[in-house]
Amino acid sequence: MNSTDDFVLQFLVDKGVIDNSASNDIRSKLENFAADGDKGDIQPKLEGLIDALGTSPMKVSKLLADEFGMDAVDLSEVRASSDALKVLSYDLAFKYRVFPLEVDETEIQIAISDPLDMDSIDTISHVLKRSVICRLAPQSAILNSIHQYYDSAQIGASEVDDIFSDMQVNDSDALTLLSGGEEDSSEEEAPIIRFVHMVISEALKRRASDIHMEPLEKRFRIRYRIDGVLHEVENPPKRLQPSIVSRIKLMSDVSIAEKRVPQDGRINITVGSKVIDLRVSTLPTAFGESIVMRILDKEGLNLGLPQLGFFSDDQATFERIIAMPDGIFLVTGPTGSGKSTTLYSALNYINHPDRKIITVEDPVEYEMVGINQVQVRRDVGMTFSAALRSMLRQAPNIIMVGEIRDRETAEIAVNASLTGHMVFSTLHTNDAPSAVSRLIDIGIKPFLVSASLRAVLAQRLVRRICPECKASHEPDEKLLKSLGIRLDQVNDANFLQGNGCAKCNSTGFRGRVGIFEMFTMSEELQQMVYEEASLVSIRNKSREMGMRTMREDGIRKIIAGVTACEEVLHATVSDPL
Repeated sequence: MNSTDDFVLQFLVDKGVIDNSASNDIRSKLENFAADGDKGDIQPKLEGLIDALGTSPMKVSKLLADEFGMDAVDLSEVRASSDALKVLSYDLAFKYRVFPLEVDETEIQIAISDPLDMDSIDTISHVLKRSVICRLAPQSAILNSIHQYYDSAQIGASEVDDIFSDMQVNDSDALTLLSGGEEDSSEEEAPIIRFVHMVISEALKRRASDIHMEPLEKRFRIRYRIDGVLHEVENPPKRLQPSIVSRIKLMSDVSIAEKRVPQDGRINITVGSKVIDLRVSTLPTAFGESIVMRILDKEGLNLGLPQLGFFSDDQATFERIIAMPDGIFLVTGPTGSGKSTTLYSALNYINHPDRKIITVEDPVEYEMVGINQVQVRRDVGMTFSAALRSMLRQAPNIIMVGEIRDRETAEIAVNASLTGHMVFSTLHTNDAPSAVSRLIDIGIKPFLVSASLRAVLAQRLVRRICPECKASHEPDEKLLKSLGIRLDQVNDANFLQGNGCAKCNSTGFRGRVGIFEMFTMSEELQQMVYEEASLVSIRNKSREMGMRTMREDGIRKIIAGVTACEEVLHATVSDPL
């Protein structure tokens, strides 16, 4: 029992909040608590005893604030300034049980639970060389905010253990390194290791596809890409940046000493029974090395074609094309549009014992049973073109080339398709018909393009409405007009939106689905390509023959309640009139 506790209890009796009997009972219990706990533990226990009587700690803080002419603050409704968190260190905040709110060059505003603790206020003012403005808040709320806003590596291993336990794994080491750097470390390095493991574990728990660690001038930012959208998480202190970067480089088996050039590595870990691959890329920037870790979950590959987002008519066309005995099938789209996943799913679909399938990739993203996968190694001369030449001597039925990047690779792929092989590959174009002009621009003769190309699939990814919190929705008329949704389509539509829930992290979306544009070659289109017709003419002809644009496919998925209008509007361009 200390003087502050005594003052608070007498103050509450005077204000009529509690009676003398309750006050004496609390005093007795505090005396027993004080014998076992240190000074920092007493106040939260006092709050708990008062709360048990039906008086909230926040109400007590407001009464004390009025008594001392101060303001009270509800920390659950306040977001701390990032500058304030940098100025007041974790050590000071935790030692004196205060939380920073705002700061400028001359003063700092903090939340404090004890209005009589002038020693702490004077010490903070002296250390920070700023005047201190105090606002009252319950100490339990202050401690919660400290643990929420400051980095988990400093708080300790318990936070990390909590995250591991949430993942429902039985191993004592929830995240185990399978390859790369050694796990042996000194005690000084242990918090960094725990922090890196925590970042990876949290990313897996949130279904992130990428982890971005970006060095900025005054902070080290960490963001997760979830369903294609970047979300910032709590950042570690800037001073820990070199240690965190070095730890990740050690795990990915790249040079720690080399900081001047980009490096690529790989981390293999197990989380419970799951094996996860992380493709690591480092890039030197003005304020240190930027790191991006692409999470490759092998279990996520077990997708059927409907899960990719195909409706039954598009799926039938897709299945017919990938079952062809020869020719070239291209998947186009920007980086991160799901091209590799589509091709892997196609290979999975046609992977039978009577077919030999060889892939050449940079890098091999997913290891597939029954398929020969070749890793590009430019440092030893194993380029796409060199690998392709060797692959043809292996007598494959189906070949997948990770990407057609140059004339040599394109020529070998075309020749392979003309000699009885089915070739799958990717290309970077904005829509499906543009793949024709892109191949010609690379250097392939038009007559070879017309003879070898079977179909082109252009795609984008849009977020899928969360099935747990979806509800009927009436979209804005302007939005419908901008998408080109007709009145007759509106009448038959099932417009939905996600209201936000725990399953989707209150975003209203969970997972992504593809929207597609399928360009299939016909005799008429082959003739047009052979005669070097313009891209506009080829596109118009394909539209006449029934090609559906990505926006039109997106509209179908809006009407079916799969995705939202905003998603399709942002992912596609308007169709030409």
